[in-house]
Amino acid sequence: MNFELLVLLVYSASLIALGLWIGRRVESSGEFFVANRKLGAGLIFSTVLAANIGAGSTVGAAGLGYRDGLAGWWWVGSAALGTLILAIWIGPKIWRIAAEHGLYTMGDYLELRYGQSVRVVLSGLLWLGTPALLAAQLIAMSKILEFVTGAPTWTGIFIGAVVIMAYFTTGGLLTSAWVNMVQAIFILIGFAIALPWALQAVGGWSGLVSEIPQSHDYLDFWNGGRSGWIYLAIIGPNFIVSPGLIQKVYGAVDERAIRLGLGAASLALLVFAIAPPILGMIGRVYDPNLMDHEHALMLVLRNGLPTLLGSLGLAAVFSAEISSADAILFMLSTSLSKDLYKRFINPDASDKKILMVSRSAALAGGTIAVLLALVLPSIIDALTIFYSLMAVCLFIPVVVGLYTRRPGTPEALAAIGAGIAVLIIVNIMELENSWPWLDASFLGLLASAATFGIVFLVRRGTGART
Repeated sequence: MNFELLVLLVYSASLIALGLWIGRRVESSGEFFVANRKLGAGLIFSTVLAANIGAGSTVGAAGLGYRDGLAGWWWVGSAALGTLILAIWIGPKIWRIAAEHGLYTMGDYLELRYGQSVRVVLSGLLWLGTPALLAAQLIAMSKILEFVTGAPTWTGIFIGAVVIMAYFTTGGLLTSAWVNMVQAIFILIGFAIALPWALQAVGGWSGLVSEIPQSHDYLDFWNGGRSGWIYLAIIGPNFIVSPGLIQKVYGAVDERAIRLGLGAASLALLVFAIAPPILGMIGRVYDPNLMDHEHALMLVLRNGLPTLLGSLGLAAVFSAEISSADAILFMLSTSLSKDLYKRFINPDASDKKILMVSRSAALAGGTIAVLLALVLPSIIDALTIFYSLMAVCLFIPVVVGLYTRRPGTPEALAAIGAGIAVLIIVNIMELENSWPWLDASFLGLLASAATFGIVFLVRRGTGART
């Protein structure tokens, strides 16, 4: 057994032990879903930061840096900007509504604002799209183990799934919040050490620039290759209205904790965003013909750093994937147990029964994600499925619904339908390959907004209210 694998196994076992120890106290759905709304600014900061730095923000973003250069910053940078909007405007407002009405999930809010049918539609879509997001984290874990040990892909996927489900199913948000604090520390320290060391190993910034491709856009911050500010349309909206992040907001003790915790997480992401692309660019110096560009980060951590520091970096990356994965299981388990089971199947279910269904849903969601991870080609492909679907479905109904009560169910359903229809059409016709502005998520979001507005104006003209 090599040293890197030993570090990853010990670290994984420690996370499971910590999760089980904290989770032993969780005996109610209120603790599982929203940690009894007792999370302070520190825990909000660490759990959101750890959730936002996952497969796409590390392995995926480094792969974009390897392929496209500095413009890979926008993958994580867009998440940071979305988180900042959540901190300042959306988070505090939706927290007040959740605290006043006892809301636990995004579905609770959607039913309160638009009615039962919108809750059903979006809960179903969540279960269609979210397993792909979890699959992305499992793919990243498998790439780490594959690179370190040569193990087949399915081995890393299976091990990652076992670790996540083992500690999450015991305590839900309460367990995740405390485990995420440990993970956030590992992530920040690992990358803070890895970036300057790896950059120095290739002769600093000037040495890196002299070795990378001399294409006109590789050092273009705004657009390079297929990366750039267009990620704002794909990534940004999801980090404003993501069900997993909104439910973490529900767990805050007050609005101040939300503003401070999320604001600090946003600033940390803005700084962190540059590290993975540069590490990916350094990976191109080591191997300009890497078969899988999503191996770039592991290549640098193993070849560009001393063994001990490289192992710490690998543990940080592994930690990032796990922390995002538990946030995804959180979305799946609470959505099925509260939005579907409690609301429509067994309204009289006891609190103990809901808690059992939540844990079972997490296991089911993890299993589906394992199957998807075995067939999806890459991390970025898997993430794009989820981000695109959630952006075109949730952004307009959630944000508009917070600031006006006038639109109703027809507007929300029409916006969802139009956004998904355009998303599918653009992808089928592969329009985005001809011009970046024809990005499926961007056009889907525009269609959703336009349809919401048109339906509202038509109904207003006819005097309809709901």
